[in-house]
Amino acid sequence: MTVVCLALASAALFGGMTVAVRLGLRGVPDAGGAAVATIIPALLVALVATTYRHDYHHLWPFLLAGLLAPGGSQTLFTLAVREIGASRTSVAVGGAPLVAVAIALVFLGEPLRVPLIVGALGVVAGGVLLAAERDRPGHLRARGLLFAAGAAALFATRDNVIRALHAQASPESAAAATLVAGTLVAFAWTRRAPSRNELKRLAPAGVMFGLSYVFLFEAYWRGRVSVVSPLVATESLWGVALSAILIRHTEGVGRKLALGALLVVAGSALIGATR
Repeated sequence: MTVVCLALASAALFGGMTVAVRLGLRGVPDAGGAAVATIIPALLVALVATTYRHDYHHLWPFLLAGLLAPGGSQTLFTLAVREIGASRTSVAVGGAPLVAVAIALVFLGEPLRVPLIVGALGVVAGGVLLAAERDRPGHLRARGLLFAAGAAALFATRDNVIRALHAQASPESAAAATLVAGTLVAFAWTRRAPSRNELKRLAPAGVMFGLSYVFLFEAYWRGRVSVVSPLVATESLWGVALSAILIRHTEGVGRKLALGALLVVAGSALIGATR
């Protein structure tokens, strides 16, 4: 039950972070600077969490994992939110469990079962429904979906790596290590420090991101990827719901988008139940 609560808390915070990034990007022209301004507060949250429990030995593998996510993933994620909005990015990234389980099938030799195939089809159907929206807003661009898909792939790879290494450090220290690496990647991408305006606008998103990360690592230290990842995929529903409430006039949240989110979450849940 603890694993479920931690994973769902991470999902809710991540969905809220997505909407906060969308709101913070208003008046911030550089998505790279926004990514840095989001990761820095998240790192501070993780560092505070290490005061509760820390283990600074054997952290270098987590530094490498952090190059993937949040290093590359957060930049792609921020670009996706800028291009296609918070709700659609949430739905697209919600397909990460499909990638995570595919990695487990190929590299860990886990068995392929019929419910897993059905769940995968649900995730794909949700993504297709999103991409095929005829009444989608003008800001919905194909490259934005590619950014989101890339972020999902990096999230899924990171999840498998940290689960495999979870016995080597405390979850708080591991989360902080990945965020350190992510901060360095974001700085390398932008090649400048974020402005005061960027930090001010993206700080709420960063705090939610940091808390989501700590809860995520706590969940992975207690449960398998095939259990945690599908639960975290419910961030799609949080992202769509909060977008509909807070920024509906710019997101264009309609029935197709809501149905796509439900398909992604249902497929991910079936994948998790199968494993």
